[in-house]
Amino acid sequence: MKQVEIYTSPICGFCVRAKRLLDAKGVAYVEHDVFSEPGARAEMAERNPGARTVPQIFIGGAAIGGCDELHALERTGELDGMLAA
Repeated sequence: MKQVEIYTSPICGFCVRAKRLLDAKGVAYVEHDVFSEPGARAEMAERNPGARTVPQIFIGGAAIGGCDELHALERTGELDGMLAA
């Protein structure tokens, strides 16, 4: 399975929804809290220029967007293929 990274904040409902979907699918992920990790927000913006909101989700190093995009990939059946190694 490809590495999944998610940039989050502790007060973000969309972050909770995105993590809930990943958890339900049994997907392990690396979480970067933009509030408590120095430099995490700048790193997020560098990896996905123009990204200002959380969550920002990366699969195999590729930016896929936020919670809505993650759920859209799940609805269309594309998420499993993206996660496959």
